[in-house]
Amino acid sequence: MKYLDLASALKKNKLFIFSLRDVENLFPKEKLKTSKNDLTRWVKTGRFVKLKRNLYEFVDSGLELNIPDVYVANKLYSPSYVSLEAALSIYGLIPDIAAQVTSVTTRTTREFKNKYGWFSYRSCQKRAFTGYKLMLYEGVKIFIADTEKALVDFIYFSVRRKDSLNFDEERFDKQILKKLSWSKVSKYAKFFNNKTVTALKRLKKWAKC
Repeated sequence: MKYLDLASALKKNKLFIFSLRDVENLFPKEKLKTSKNDLTRWVKTGRFVKLKRNLYEFVDSGLELNIPDVYVANKLYSPSYVSLEAALSIYGLIPDIAAQVTSVTTRTTREFKNKYGWFSYRSCQKRAFTGYKLMLYEGVKIFIADTEKALVDFIYFSVRRKDSLNFDEERFDKQILKKLSWSKVSKYAKFFNNKTVTALKRLKKWAKC
């Protein structure tokens, strides 16, 4: 495999963060061992940056890359989708910009830190791993919870840490809450537990939805 061929394919597919599996899909005729050796060599020469095992960042001095941290989050640990504070911030449901990107996964709970920021992954059961979509965000496609699921995920993991929530402190936007599909909220909540269902009923009442 030639570097220019790989670089061209990565640019064409906007794979600014890519895995060894991505390379296999792009060049199915290449031997896996050869691809690994090529990538190792190109990392040493500065053409790629290794973020973790079998995950790389595309480096191109002639290309200004502004890679969103939520895109990196999808790539770092999969399957996963962006949710909780990060998604709620994107949707405007909370006013603050999330200090870290929190995602939901069916895998073990993990955390990563690199030059793009801090990434946290919360584990859920397979039945609750739903309610997410592929969205175009700052020029790249990301897997992210829809608004209702991001809210339910946030409430579920919050009430696991403490008995009750102060919705005034969370500073939820009531106008956006009123626009949500509360039938979807109810459906997603049932994937978790009664404590989550009860907390969301309290939230609905608080927002006068």
